[in-house]
Amino acid sequence: MAEQLSSDRGRASSIDKFSVISNKGGDINLSPAISELKYYESIREATVRMTIVYNDSGGSIKGKSVLEALPLVGTEKAQVKIKDNNDNNLDLTLYVTSVDPLLEDAKKTVVSLQLASKEHVRNQLVRINKRFDGKLSDHITEILTNESFIGTDKTLDIEETQNNYNFFGNNKKAFYTCTWLAKKGVPNTTSPGKTAGYFFYETSKGFHFKSIDKLIEQEAKKKLIFNETPDNKGSTIPQGYDGKVLELQSDNSINVQSKLESGTYSTRVVLFDPFNCVYQVIEKNVGQTESDLKLAGKELPQLNSEFDEAVNGFTRTTYMLKDKGSLPSGSTEEQIDKSKEANFDPENILNQSIMRYNQLFTLKKSITIPGDFSLNAGDAIFIDIPEAGGDKKNQKPNAEVGGLYIISDLCHYVTPDRCLTKLNLIRDSYGRKVN
Repeated sequence: MAEQLSSDRGRASSIDKFSVISNKGGDINLSPAISELKYYESIREATVRMTIVYNDSGGSIKGKSVLEALPLVGTEKAQVKIKDNNDNNLDLTLYVTSVDPLLEDAKKTVVSLQLASKEHVRNQLVRINKRFDGKLSDHITEILTNESFIGTDKTLDIEETQNNYNFFGNNKKAFYTCTWLAKKGVPNTTSPGKTAGYFFYETSKGFHFKSIDKLIEQEAKKKLIFNETPDNKGSTIPQGYDGKVLELQSDNSINVQSKLESGTYSTRVVLFDPFNCVYQVIEKNVGQTESDLKLAGKELPQLNSEFDEAVNGFTRTTYMLKDKGSLPSGSTEEQIDKSKEANFDPENILNQSIMRYNQLFTLKKSITIPGDFSLNAGDAIFIDIPEAGGDKKNQKPNAEVGGLYIISDLCHYVTPDRCLTKLNLIRDSYGRKVN
């Protein structure tokens, strides 16, 4: 088991280094002047972000403020090293994307800097302007590593897809293209027509391209408990848990109309094949695929059976022209042979992807824990929440909403006297499933 985290460990961590390098040469370490640091990751964002607030009383460089002397104009490189109280380190290279003076008077200046990874800046400067053929997951790798595009040397965690997809970049941005491809991906561990959908995102460990089912089937990185019992600096954390949740907020809002309109439980796709003028209507509902899905809990939400025999068995309709013969790969002879093959398989991907993305956000919780830099967006954690009411001395875990969750968003919050980590957690199903 990982080292236990007590609430006492929410106290000060250390910002060992925050060196900003001027675009004209020269640098300064801002770490002693930082009053607030926030570091962000999300499975819905292509790159990591950071925001700091620092106080500048002037005279930092040759009698001038940092803002004037470097000067800070944007795209400056920053070397960042921070450490939590479990000696987990974040060692990052970021670039200034925004400079906002918050307060300026005769005595001091308070400045907010927003930073992002190098790839975030490069994404604004390059366009995807070539044709791609072959496996979809290979396109993600090429976009990230090709020096004509993102050209990153960071670690890549790319889950292979089973499907191919040919396309032109059409001068779109690199990260737009990656997220556009993500919803078309099918993991190679499933049968066609059962599930689809990937997430593309960056963490402190590199870039990730992971299917929804792969995120859910991973083992929990931490096991946490939320209760009203003081942990006495970790001495009273129950056996089997890595730490205690300091704060918990549950998003219990359920909007049936929104769920139905978004196609969470049933969808219809209307296809037209211009190659042979064939018209198809294909309906999918969650009951056809649930047994083949990887679930974080025991079962997907069960709707009232009174509505099973509704006139229409779908709540969202998508229209699409089938793509045949437009981008076959290979030599001229091979292209002729493949001219009747579909480039994309909407029957087995489109609706499945729509439903799976919506299902993943069925249960949402936000928790705050002592600062823990070992966690990343996309990791799984296990949390236990006591049942409401009953004997507080012998509380049982909530059998419906406790269990495995995926970290969708993460924020490390560091001040001179506090270090906290806030996590937004999501999952697709109800029921506490113990591995």
